[in-house]
Order: sequence, then C-alpha cells, then structure tokens
Amino acid sequence: MSNDHDAALVQLRAYLAQAELPFDSRLPPERRLSEMLGVSRVALRKALDVLEAEGLVWRHVGKGTFVGSRPIDSFADIAAITRRTNPGEVMRTRLLIEPEVAGLAALNATADQVAEMRKCLSRSRAALTWRQYESWDNRLHRVIAESAQNNLLLALFDTLGAVRRAVTWGRLRTNRLRPAPDHHSFLEHEQIVDAIEQRDVGRARECMRRHLESVERNLLRPRPQESPATLPPRRTAQGALGTGSP
Repeated sequence: MSNDHDAALVQLRAYLAQAELPFDSRLPPERRLSEMLGVSRVALRKALDVLEAEGLVWRHVGKGTFVGSRPIDSFADIAAITRRTNPGEVMRTRLLIEPEVAGLAALNATADQVAEMRKCLSRSRAALTWRQYESWDNRLHRVIAESAQNNLLLALFDTLGAVRRAVTWGRLRTNRLRPAPDHHSFLEHEQIVDAIEQRDVGRARECMRRHLESVERNLLRPRPQESPATLPPRRTAQGALGTGSP
C-alpha cells in the first residue's frame, strides 16, 4: 500500500473513532469524505476496501457506505428475530457459540490476526466513551471469529451480532461515561487472547465462556432500586424462563 493509501487509512480510522457513529449509520459521500479527511478519492476507496474486509464498514451500490459488517440476509429478517428475543436469550446463544469459536481460533489464528487482537485490547483500554469501547470490543470478537477460519461459522456469528446490536441494552448499562479502569472485560479479553496465541484450545474455550458469563452477570443483574421482575425474562440452558444475567 502506498504512503497516500496508508495516510488515508489512518485518517479514516481516526474519523470513525472520533465520530462515534451508531451501527448502520451512513458515512458522508466519498467526495465529501475525501475533502473532510484531506485525501484523494482513489486513496479513500482503497482505505474503505481495507475497512470493509475487516468488517468495520460495508458498501451498497447506489446507497453509500455504512458502519458495521454487511448484513448476511436482510434487515427485515433481523428485525423479525429481534422482536421475538431478548438480551437474556442473546447471551445464552453467545455462550453456546463463542467458546467454540475461540477454541477454533486457538487452532487457526495467524500472527497478523493475533496482532490485531492485541491492538483491539489496547484501544479498548484507551477508549474515552462506552461507544468507543464497544466498537473495539465488537472488533475483537469478530477478529476472533475470523480467526476460526470457518466461513459458515463466521456468517452465523455475524447474524448473532446483528441481532445483539438490535436488541435494546441501553437501560441495562450503568450511567458511567466510560468503562472503569478495572472493568472486568479488560483482563478477561487478555486471557482469551493469551490462550489463543498459545494455541491452548481448551483454555481459549474456557476463558471465553467465563468472560461471557461475566458479561451476563454485569449487564443483566438487577440495579439498585430495580426489581428483578422489571428485567426481561431469559431462557436457561434447560429452556425454563427466568430472570437474571445474560
């Protein structure tokens, strides 16, 4: 990649990090975006190619460029699934899928993919807002899924991710502006990446499982002055409805 393309990629990443655009937001038109970033349209297109390959943006001919990974089917299908589910079910499904994904990543991740995971770890720790943190958190989990080297599994992961982003989580979040320095996910993510880098399949699975259980407890546990009855029901592994953590 030429220096112009490298510069465009750096500028584009910085723009996305600072703009904090919601998932599925449309970016400005290429001409406007190239002027905003001070790069040529040719260099901008090359940078967009890179980010699209990473699942950070996707393009629709005639409609523009959007934040996030390309929907694997249709927004209507995702919306229909979202209407029939809740955060608890989303987390139980993640617990079924993502530990196995992490185990495959421990077998198949390349050195470049592990380096990308490390970058996600450092950027998430440096995040100034929850939106920035969640962007790098999403990127980390997708790089792990990519590292499994299984296209069908990656498609299922992306579908689950689209539903997860569509489900309403906002009221379950604390009012803190950004993750605390001792946020549980920082260490848990590092343990997952360490296990993947060391090719420890069993530990990668277990670390991912413990991480998701921790996410579940921290996201869906009742808040002070909030009754458990106000939380959305979830299905347990045995199929019984209950309240609790995702």
